[in-house]
Amino acid sequence: MRSYLNARQRLDQERVRDEIWTLYADLKAYQRAPDPAAVADLRARFEAIFSQKTAFATLNQTLKRLKTHQRELLLVLLRPDIPLHTNGSENDIRGYVKWRKISGGTRSDLGRRCRDTFASLKKTCRKLGISFWDYLNDRIGQVGDIQPLPEIVRERALPASGVP
Repeated sequence: MRSYLNARQRLDQERVRDEIWTLYADLKAYQRAPDPAAVADLRARFEAIFSQKTAFATLNQTLKRLKTHQRELLLVLLRPDIPLHTNGSENDIRGYVKWRKISGGTRSDLGRRCRDTFASLKKTCRKLGISFWDYLNDRIGQVGDIQPLPEIVRERALPASGVP
């Protein structure tokens, strides 16, 4: 048995890859401008792509595995406000991991809690478009120009909660 893909397998692999990326681009477009009329077409395309059989057994298994997660993968059709990928979650911890590697960790439980708290505040400020330095100065100086972060998060979450 040869360890490289034959021409038919390669063509199948490239065609399916292109179909998936085209569907992904269309799901992103739907997310930016939801159109209820497009939902049936997007679902049908997902079904067609992930139900097909190719000349490549490994690709068939991957398609079958992904099809079992159809509900989660197409959740954007019900909730356009949710992301299509997990990059945001991975990015959330990236700064913390680099910080931990450089510093070699903390010496105490209190140090760990402080580091975790400040890392969380910094990331939350960044996501809300607030300067972390300005937020800290506002809190330390008890100025009160910047609302508490939980209030800002709640206010910004209200519009998203109206999505079915």
